[in-house]
Amino acid sequence: MTAQSTAALIRRYLDAFNARDFDAMLACLSEDVVHDINQGGREIGRDAFRWFNARMAEHYEETLGDIVVMVDDSGHHAAAEFTVRGRYLKTDEGLPEATGQSYSLTAGIFFEVEDGAVTRVSTTYNLPAWIAQVQAG
Repeated sequence: MTAQSTAALIRRYLDAFNARDFDAMLACLSEDVVHDINQGGREIGRDAFRWFNARMAEHYEETLGDIVVMVDDSGHHAAAEFTVRGRYLKTDEGLPEATGQSYSLTAGIFFEVEDGAVTRVSTTYNLPAWIAQVQAG
C-alpha cells in the first residue's frame, strides 16, 4: 500500500458512509476487520460490521462533513477527522429518548490497512457532548 492508495481507500469508505451505501463500505473492509466501537466493545468480522451498520441506520441518520484524511508514509495507518451532522431517529438502548433531534459534533476514525483493505476501524467521539445536544433538543 502507498499513502496515496490508502487515502483513496479511506475516502471511498467515507463517501460510501455519506451515501448510506453500506455494501460499498463493507467492500473496503477485510473479512476479519476489527471494529472498536466508541466507548464500547470490539467486534470482529465483516458480518458483525454489517449488523452494526444496520442497527445504527435504524437509530441515526448521519452525514460526515469537513473531512480531513491523514495517512502515514507506509500507508498502513490512517485517520480521518470530520464533523458528524445527524438526526436521532429512534431511541437507542441506554441513551436519551429520540424525538428526531439534530446534532453536530467532531469525531474521528483510526484505520489500519493491509493488502488494500481496512483491517481495523476505531471510532471516537465525545459521547457526553452528544448526549447533551440531544437532551437539549
